[in-house]
Amino acid sequence: MDVSSVRRLINSNTALLVGSAPNFPHGIIDDISGLSKVALKYRIPLHVDCCLGSFLVAFLEKSGFERLLFDFRCPGVTSISCDTHKYGFAPKGSSTVLYRSAVLRSYQYFVVPDWSGGVYASPSIAGSRPGALIAGCWASLMNVGEDGYTESCKSIVGTTRKIARAIHEHPDLEVLGNPLVSVVAFTSSTLDIYDIADAMSGKGWHLNSLQSPPAIHVAVTLPIVRAWEQLVGDLRTVVEEEKAKEKQRLIEGKDAKGKSKGDSAALYGVAGSLPNKSIVVELSQVFLDTLYKA
Repeated sequence: MDVSSVRRLINSNTALLVGSAPNFPHGIIDDISGLSKVALKYRIPLHVDCCLGSFLVAFLEKSGFERLLFDFRCPGVTSISCDTHKYGFAPKGSSTVLYRSAVLRSYQYFVVPDWSGGVYASPSIAGSRPGALIAGCWASLMNVGEDGYTESCKSIVGTTRKIARAIHEHPDLEVLGNPLVSVVAFTSSTLDIYDIADAMSGKGWHLNSLQSPPAIHVAVTLPIVRAWEQLVGDLRTVVEEEKAKEKQRLIEGKDAKGKSKGDSAALYGVAGSLPNKSIVVELSQVFLDTLYKA
C-alpha cells in the first residue's frame, strides 16, 4: 500500500482506512505506522486486517525477528481482526475482532428493544453463537500457550525466509515484494506461472494461483516446515521440465496460442483477460448455487 496515494484519496465521504498485516495474496505487511499517522491527522478510524498474521506478527520480536508495529501501539489503529483458526491453531469459525475502546465495540452490537418477544440483544447481527467452537478455541489457546506460539513463529517465519531465498536465487523465478511472515508469492518472466502451478499440483503440492499480476504463492504451515526442502526441490524440477517443454515447442515451431493449457492457466488466463468481470461474477454465483442444491 502506498500511504501517499491513500492520503490523496481521502475526502469527506471517507469512513474508514484499512491496512493488512499481512495481506493474503502476497504476504506483504502494509505501512501501518504510516496509515496510523494519516488516520490521526484526518480523524478517521483505522482497521488492521491481521487475520492471517495475528499469531505470527505478534510474536516476531520474541522469536528474534525484527519488530513490526501493527497493533494498538500505533495510536491511530482503532480495530484489529484476528483469525484464531489460522496460525492460532483453533477450530475454524472462531475469528475475533479487537477494538481500542468499549465505545467502538458497542457499535457492533445488535439490539431490538421493542421486539414482541422481549428485548433482543446480541453482540453481533448473528443471533446464534457457537459455544462449542468458542470453547475449542479457548482450549487451543491454553494448550499451545505463549511459548508454543513463539516457537511456531520461529519455525514458520524462518522457513518462509528460506523458501523466499531459494526462489529469489532461481534465475527463472521472481519473488513478489518482501515477504516477512508466512506467505511467499512468486512469478516467472520466462515461463507460464500457471503451468508451473499445475505441474506442482501433479506432484502433490496445492499452491494458490493469483492474478493481476499472474503468480502463485505458498502459505507456510507447520507441515510445510517439515517438508520445505522437498517443496523447493520439486519446484526446481518443475521449472526445468517446463523449460524443456517450451524449448521443444519452439523447435517444433508452435506458437503459444497452439499449446494446450492446464486448469489454472485456462481459468486465470481467461478471467484476467476479460475487461468486464461481470461474467466471472455470474459464473461464481452459479458455482455457489450448486453448493446449496440438495
